[in-house]
Amino acid sequence: MAFSSSSDLTGIHSPAQLNWRVGTGGWSPADSNAQQWLQMDLGNRVEITAVATQGRYGSSDWVTSYSLMFSDTGRNWKQYKQEDSIWTFAGNMNADSVVHHKLLHSVRARFVRFVPLEWNPSGKIGMRVEVYGCSYKSDVADFDGRSSLLYRFNQKLMSTLKDVISLKFKSMQGDGVLFHGEGQRGDHITLELQKGRLALHLSLDDSKARLSNSLPSATLGSLLDDQHWHSVLIERVGKQVNFTVDKHTQHFRTKGETDALDIDYELSFGGIPVPGKPGTFLKKNFHGCIENLYYNGVNIIDLAKRRKHQIYTVGNVTFSCSEPQIVPITFVNSSGSYLLLPGTPQIDGLSVSFQFRTWNKDGLLLSTELSEGSGTLLLSLEGGILRLVIQKMTERVAEILTGSNLNDGLWHSVSINARRNRITLTLDNEAAPPAPDSTWVQIYSGNSYYFGGCPDNLTDSQCLNPIKAFQGCMRLIFIDNQPKDLISVQQGSLGNFSDLHIDLCSIKDRCLPNYCEHGGSCSQSWTTFYCNCSDTSYAGATCHNSIYEQSCEVYRHQGNTAGFFYIDSDGSGPLGPLHVYCNITEDKIWTSVQHNNPELTRVRGANSENPYAMALDYGGSMEQLEAVIDGSEHCEQEVAYHCRRSRLLNTPDGTPFTWWIGRSNERHPYWGGSPPGVQQCECGLDESCLDIRHFCNCDADKDEWTNDTGFLSFKDHLPVTQIVITDTDRSNSEAAWRIGPLRCYGDRRFWNAVSFYTEASYLHFPTFHAEFSADISFFFKTTALSGVFLENLGIKDFIRLEISSPSEITFAIDVGNGPVELVVQSPSLLNDNQWHYVRAERNLKETSLQVDNLPRSTRETSEEGHFRLQLNSQLFVGGTSSRQKGFLGCIRSLHLNGQKLDLEERAKVTSGVRPGCPGHCSSYGSICHNGGKCVEKHSGYLCDCTNSPYEGPFCKKEVSAVFEAGTSVTYMFQEPYPVTKNVSLSSSAIYTDSAPSKESITFSFVTAQAPSLLLFVNSSSQDFLAVLLCKNGSLQVRYQLSKEESHIFTIDAENFANRRMHHLKINREGRELTIQMDQQLRLSYNFSPEVEFKVIRSLTLGKVTENLGLDTEVAKANALGFVGCMTSVQYNHIAPLKAALRHATVAPVTVHGTLTESSCGFMVDSDVNAVTTVHSSSDPFGKTDEREPLTNAVRSDSAVIGGVIAVVIFIIFCIIGIMTRFLYQHKQSHRTNQMKEKEYPENLDSSFRNEIDLQNTVSECKREYFI
Repeated sequence: MAFSSSSDLTGIHSPAQLNWRVGTGGWSPADSNAQQWLQMDLGNRVEITAVATQGRYGSSDWVTSYSLMFSDTGRNWKQYKQEDSIWTFAGNMNADSVVHHKLLHSVRARFVRFVPLEWNPSGKIGMRVEVYGCSYKSDVADFDGRSSLLYRFNQKLMSTLKDVISLKFKSMQGDGVLFHGEGQRGDHITLELQKGRLALHLSLDDSKARLSNSLPSATLGSLLDDQHWHSVLIERVGKQVNFTVDKHTQHFRTKGETDALDIDYELSFGGIPVPGKPGTFLKKNFHGCIENLYYNGVNIIDLAKRRKHQIYTVGNVTFSCSEPQIVPITFVNSSGSYLLLPGTPQIDGLSVSFQFRTWNKDGLLLSTELSEGSGTLLLSLEGGILRLVIQKMTERVAEILTGSNLNDGLWHSVSINARRNRITLTLDNEAAPPAPDSTWVQIYSGNSYYFGGCPDNLTDSQCLNPIKAFQGCMRLIFIDNQPKDLISVQQGSLGNFSDLHIDLCSIKDRCLPNYCEHGGSCSQSWTTFYCNCSDTSYAGATCHNSIYEQSCEVYRHQGNTAGFFYIDSDGSGPLGPLHVYCNITEDKIWTSVQHNNPELTRVRGANSENPYAMALDYGGSMEQLEAVIDGSEHCEQEVAYHCRRSRLLNTPDGTPFTWWIGRSNERHPYWGGSPPGVQQCECGLDESCLDIRHFCNCDADKDEWTNDTGFLSFKDHLPVTQIVITDTDRSNSEAAWRIGPLRCYGDRRFWNAVSFYTEASYLHFPTFHAEFSADISFFFKTTALSGVFLENLGIKDFIRLEISSPSEITFAIDVGNGPVELVVQSPSLLNDNQWHYVRAERNLKETSLQVDNLPRSTRETSEEGHFRLQLNSQLFVGGTSSRQKGFLGCIRSLHLNGQKLDLEERAKVTSGVRPGCPGHCSSYGSICHNGGKCVEKHSGYLCDCTNSPYEGPFCKKEVSAVFEAGTSVTYMFQEPYPVTKNVSLSSSAIYTDSAPSKESITFSFVTAQAPSLLLFVNSSSQDFLAVLLCKNGSLQVRYQLSKEESHIFTIDAENFANRRMHHLKINREGRELTIQMDQQLRLSYNFSPEVEFKVIRSLTLGKVTENLGLDTEVAKANALGFVGCMTSVQYNHIAPLKAALRHATVAPVTVHGTLTESSCGFMVDSDVNAVTTVHSSSDPFGKTDEREPLTNAVRSDSAVIGGVIAVVIFIIFCIIGIMTRFLYQHKQSHRTNQMKEKEYPENLDSSFRNEIDLQNTVSECKREYFI
């Protein structure tokens, strides 16, 4: 064992083994700085398992932290890593105590270096060290790139069902075949280096495809041309293969018809010799060393060393590893790293060459000031392209661009030669095209060459760097055709440098393994990696977060109405999004997943030997569908079987003729409406089948069409994945089936809530395992000042979320580098007993905390040090392991990495915690609009639209109708009618014995007719309130309060019969009246104290049909009533139009004439007489009544043709009848218009065009208030 060092206090290499007390008592360098190291030569390669350190004896010199490096040759060092990061070992706290460290991964090396990082601030660097381990024996073969070993089998063909191949290798070349074997029938196995990665080709397929034209079965590893040992293990059993390179394993299934690998004659190692052509090879040979090469237990190198007959050697293979003495260097810092090397000045010309590798797109490679005023030469990477520029002052004399994507992490060679006015740039042995204007450039070499960057103290003329410094590795630097000794640079005897690692290349592939989740693509620079999440349906720094919500319930909660959506049931988990239809109704939120065969399908000619089978595809995996089903309270699928002499289930004990396959691939012989385990249909349960001897209608085997239809609702069996039919091959036997979409309602995740009512209470769950990515989301509400939401501890690591003050949420996490705290301050109090949303995330790129819609707090994650979150205790929710700082309040919808924690189930068996949490309406009541009332449910809330003129899940959908001439809707005020569930009916009661102290009337209308009577409220035979349009299109509100007293209010801001939507609001509070038109206050008036308002008897929209003795103006307007569209009609708490359309059978409402539900938006600026009624269905998978035989769909072709002819004849007769009536009405209308010019025509278009002339209108409404 021998010691050496970067420098020594004594000037000679001092012994520095543990407990050494002689002389200086250990090692101290001449200067204590970050460039010092202590090296041990162990004589041979050994297996190192542990190290120990002390300070220097009898001094105040000790090292408090250090790193380790290893080497086989004393060159090309490798840093010791744990968790894929350069590991820092804790050192000593005094000079004498010994600190041991056992290595997590043993290392095989001859040389060890201790590199001090920090030391006693009151002293200097001082070390005594020891290394522990055992001897290491190995068999090594050295291949020179033109050689190989052939392992020849004892028989012609080697056929194996399983294989195990293991080896270690080291190489400086990025390409080369490690081993190869093939059979004449097409089987082959090949392992080769391709651009520093290992590619495994493996095929059991008996085809003639060869290696040259096939893609690798698997590719693993990166930067494997670093002249360090790498281990390979290939394990195959049949078609299943495990491929391991270093610590990374890939599992795959190979192609092939059989499970055997058939190799003919031999396996070749190190290359693929061409038969019959000695010394020639099919592909590039491996150049480097292979160690401990085993093929199915056979030590190949040992056989070769002992010259056994099974081994045939091609070329020169030696059995000791020849190590090239190449010294790489690493430029660490993107701003301060540089290497200065001297050159020979004033030579006519220039010659510089080197190799580099990097991940950065940009960086200065070389800058040198040329002699004789010939300018400055710059060589740089810009956007991954090599750029050579010669610049004089600000003038660019010459420029050459070559290469692309040179930041790929591979070694690239560069050479610059300038001779006799010509300059040549060579990249990877290919000369770049010459600069177009460089023929006259005269170059004289300078005396200083700056590689990688520039020192801070130089002028631009000495070293120019227009972009950032280079981060990466260089080697084999030649100046004026002379190699430069970089060890001399390290020792200070040549050139100068800053922020360099000399004698190691510390490049790291940050995309191996790929930490971009869900298929995100990884790219990298020298210091970090980036994830491209496009086309993944995920977002975030590591593509962790789904861009879609977890359920239809969440979309509804955001205010969405029915439509197609993507839902991601497990959020950031492994399952992808699924396309569904969210049917959001007033009381349920249905999730529908359609399959590929929604139509009624006819089946003939099937029997038990030749069954009919149809598989159903739902556009997603079974795991996705199961997640939707398991997250729902109820799921169902409607199944219909139409039959004619086609039996369905047979008897309960017989073999079924038809069955369906469910989620577990099991056969189910029961049908819709029946529970599982009972071989029956719905009619069998309620004893209503056609033949009481059978339990399905179809089992009666009738000659007439019948059907069995019902719902399958046992969740554990859904969805239906296949239907099999076997009884349609008899005479006149036929069947037709239809399976509806999978439909579910009731979100078991979003409203899953618990209440904590003692500080010492908590819920505990299994450990939260989230080494690389962790996301936590939940809702909370509280009145407490502080409390811990959740906590999970490890040995050192922990994660904690808490409300630390009434307006502050804190997320604290430690992955081993010290705690990180993120805080979000809210401008308003968070303990206001309202629901608030919290989402915390930690990944390898950043840590973040989001509260409600406040700005997100983020902090970048350190690229070095520990990065695995390692927890081992239970997860505590609502408290901590110390039972202090517990949370008082409610937590809802807690998800960890997309997985729901079932809080309610755990709360049922935990004291101090109650399942559920009331009070959703206090937070979300505002989502119910237009007078809708928020109603609490155990799991969520719903909007009760009973007292609103609107409907829908949020009371935002207008209820509109088209009125024709003579249409009348009359609402009689009386005791309230029952139209709502679970709501007190008295809330909408208007009793007949009390006059309203206030009136609120709102509605919207579209019309082209004037005059028109819009609304009429009758109090007694004399008193009424009328809203009408005068002949000139102005709006008039008339209050008749007694026989003598009437009040008329006219709004003539425009002609309101102009085919546009207008919104009217009349509000009377006691005696104060206000009228708004189109959201503008048009009129305000106070009635005199003597005015008395009577009890309301009825309200009429459109034409008043009763003989109420209307005055002249109202009677004129009432001649036709109202023709147009009216929507959102409300009188106090009554919605008369909605009652007429939705509750006509129970509400006290009478409709005369034609009232057609329609959207008024279709009528705006269109022909009001030609309204197209639009019927919308809330279910896109439209259903027919399949309880009747769908005869047209399943009858014979002749019957179908006959039916079509009958329908066509019927339609023709209908058209003739309609045209006759239209012509007759048009003739009558024309005649009436000629006879009575002042009467109101029925043709509104001609009325609108010819009679409403606002320039020459004389108002027919005489008695008005002008306010």
